[in-house]
Amino acid sequence: MNDKAAMGTPGGQMAKRPLHFMWLVDCSGSMDNDGKIQALNNAVREALPEMIDAAASEPHAQVLVRTLAFSDGARWMTSQPTPVEQFSWTDLTAGGVTDLGAALGMVADVLHVPPMEPRALPPVLVLVSDGQPTDDFQKGLDRLLAEPWGKKSVKLAIAIGRDADYDVLERFIDNPEIKPVQASSPEQLVRFVRWASTIVKPVSRPRIDGTGNEWVPIPSPSAGNAPPAPVELDLTW
Repeated sequence: MNDKAAMGTPGGQMAKRPLHFMWLVDCSGSMDNDGKIQALNNAVREALPEMIDAAASEPHAQVLVRTLAFSDGARWMTSQPTPVEQFSWTDLTAGGVTDLGAALGMVADVLHVPPMEPRALPPVLVLVSDGQPTDDFQKGLDRLLAEPWGKKSVKLAIAIGRDADYDVLERFIDNPEIKPVQASSPEQLVRFVRWASTIVKPVSRPRIDGTGNEWVPIPSPSAGNAPPAPVELDLTW
């Protein structure tokens, strides 16, 4: 980005770059078991103030949040990119199958330019799931990765319990240096959701590599407030 592109406000201040943050949430029937969906609702609501604080500390990024729920098909719960300080979480309910492919296709649709801004920071996509896709996941993933902003996006995945398909989650992340994290209790889910929510901080400060391209150093969950991998015998989900 050259100096002229950076100067977006009077007095030579740098214009804020949009940072789109999207929750992709599995609302299939299995998420109704053992209170998983309610635990997720509580976790995101608890983490939202920290997300707002993280965004407020980045003067050159405007964090815009949306939520996409998927079960029998997919639907935007927050249809428009919403400034994080104005965003409110709508409680999700569970029922149906796991149409993850449909969800990824809908995300691909909003990562075109336009409506995506050419000067945007890499979008952040956080997938939360407890099971396996029931539709054509690969077709949806191919559509997502075919979009330049889909390929550049920072993708994180939170597996709830032991039944989530880790191969699918790793293919979604599309980065060998980032692994899915497993939440085995409501307490762990809260801590992982907080980690994912505050990832806007490193994303808003991309580094420049030797070729002049931007890249994002993603902190390991174990380096922040997330727990280490759960002990097998301690699982509640």
